[in-house]
Amino acid sequence: MTIGSNITTFAGLPVRRFEHSRRDRRDGPARGDKAAWRIGDYDDDEQKLAETLDRLLATVGAHNVTALVVGVWGEPMSEPPPLHLLTARRDQLTELRALFIGEMTFEECEISWINQGEYAPLLGAFPALEVLHIRGGGGLSLAPVRHRRLRELHVEAGGLPAAFLRGFNDSSFPALADLELWLGTQEYGGDAVVDDLTPIMNGTELPALKRLALRNAEIADDVAGAVAAAPVVARLEHLDLSLGALSDAGAEALLLGQPLTHLRSLDLSHHFMSPDMAARFAEELPGVRVDVSDEQTIDEDGFRYISVAE
Repeated sequence: MTIGSNITTFAGLPVRRFEHSRRDRRDGPARGDKAAWRIGDYDDDEQKLAETLDRLLATVGAHNVTALVVGVWGEPMSEPPPLHLLTARRDQLTELRALFIGEMTFEECEISWINQGEYAPLLGAFPALEVLHIRGGGGLSLAPVRHRRLRELHVEAGGLPAAFLRGFNDSSFPALADLELWLGTQEYGGDAVVDDLTPIMNGTELPALKRLALRNAEIADDVAGAVAAAPVVARLEHLDLSLGALSDAGAEALLLGQPLTHLRSLDLSHHFMSPDMAARFAEELPGVRVDVSDEQTIDEDGFRYISVAE
């Protein structure tokens, strides 16, 4: 899998690109238009990005900006995103509910090259934020924070730092219903081990969680083994272990663990299971929407690869 095209919808809204020089175009956005507005392009340094954001707020009305998608900023391979541009406008962006930072294609910047930053100040500045998507794991961190409204957190990475997980574990997200983490590979900074997931697996601090996605994991077999006994699974509706290096060993542990028949969906796509093992999931979970598509082949060196690394 490659990240080869920009998203067209976000947070239930169509994504519309707001360009720095578009204010004089007759077909441009108007005050009151509803969209997930995308800003950021190849040559957008911090000043230009700030000007584009201010022009967006003035054009459509700051109170109408409920969803924002930030693409390329300056040099994402060496600079973290200028999150302070958003926090400095917290008093204008009072209706902001959904935010995607780092929505870039691989032509714009490989996922493993995207530098991120510290997200606690941003979450503190926007207590009404409900959806946060982050792409890129380099330098990603989260100091402990309490956020009462966030219900969806997705982090896409070729390697998710264990430090970010530790910060997440020490934080409080009582409304979080959808958690998606791309664990990635150690080669690209994914140094988390399955023990780093224990607080998530216990679920004590995630009372609202209904969807858990631990995707793109080099340690998919270890994750599957932990999920097999994880208390949080009993109240999930959707479980996603896709895009990773799941083999028959992890699959067997998952099937021999706690019942999964209560799930609405189980996504194991992009896997290294044998056909017989993959077929067992459909047979043993007849009421669950199971996805075991995209079967992979172990290479001649016995290597199993994740879907998105570089």
